[in-house]
Amino acid sequence: MKGDATSSGDPARRLRYTAGRRYPSSPMVTDAELRAVLTTGLDAPVSPRARELIDFITNAFGPSIAAIIHYGSRAQKTGSKPDSAYDFFVIVDDYETAFLSFAEKAHPGFSARSAILLSRFLPPSIVALTHFPGEQNTAKCAVLSLKDLFVECSSDSPDHFVKGRLFQQLQLAWFRDDKSKEAAENAIVAARLATFQWGAPYLPKKFSAEDYCWTLLKTSFAGEIRPETAVRIRELLNAQAPTMFPVYEALLQKKLEDDLLRQEDGSYSLVNPPSPTEKARVDAYFRRSKARATTRWVKLIWLYDGWLDYLSRKIGRRANHSIDLTPQERRWPFLFLWPKLIRYINSRR
Repeated sequence: MKGDATSSGDPARRLRYTAGRRYPSSPMVTDAELRAVLTTGLDAPVSPRARELIDFITNAFGPSIAAIIHYGSRAQKTGSKPDSAYDFFVIVDDYETAFLSFAEKAHPGFSARSAILLSRFLPPSIVALTHFPGEQNTAKCAVLSLKDLFVECSSDSPDHFVKGRLFQQLQLAWFRDDKSKEAAENAIVAARLATFQWGAPYLPKKFSAEDYCWTLLKTSFAGEIRPETAVRIRELLNAQAPTMFPVYEALLQKKLEDDLLRQEDGSYSLVNPPSPTEKARVDAYFRRSKARATTRWVKLIWLYDGWLDYLSRKIGRRANHSIDLTPQERRWPFLFLWPKLIRYINSRR
């Protein structure tokens, strides 16, 4: 297997060329110990079933794949159900080569050209990959080019979708070569370093590494329309604590050395709390992120085969009851599913 875990700064600035492929270049994290901690867990082994799906993904997308990042409940071991999808970021050199191969090998319900076109808007593009129709253990593939990966992890990212997943526990499950590995690690480290930028305005006056991680998770989930409750977010935090707490304790210690934090009685506090203008800027970032995340659902409906069953299962798991769809709702979901959707939204308030 090629797949392990590590570099950073704001890596969307420059691109260098290696063997005909474009790899984002960025300032490295000069503190080797900090870098090692920030990549904690990336080299953890994936489950046998995830490994089978990864082999299937590499075959479907072909030689354009640079790396595969395993994230979400299956990667975090946070109480996934038997029908939960396996979440992967599939990092590719370019969308055209990747989706032409995918269309040829997987025979999806959309054309390669439509996927290539839609991938230029609101990346990533999310597609389903199964061994056979009706299979529950779907590989949910968020397809992202190397270039877009680094934009999405930079300080100038247009929304929070990628950052909100890469700062959590995950595995760099497969990579094509050492250059691809380094590029993926650069992006992950950049996403984890960026948490201080968007998380600081929402921190309490005094906080621990646990409070920091709780703030990151709570803020990220609030930045999208997600079915998770506060109880579920706490479950996610507890499950990820062995990985996340050391990562962000090291980051907070670095901020302490940089005189951005002070520490007293084991608690951190900001030396210069964000101004109202800075807070408003981050608030605007999350409002924009939520709007883009909502619009991204349109892409999912277009590109994700079996999207209706996927959403029904996901919402049903979080609502703790099954959602049965009538033939009428399946045939005309945009006309007849509104009552169930409204009841669900009201139940989460």
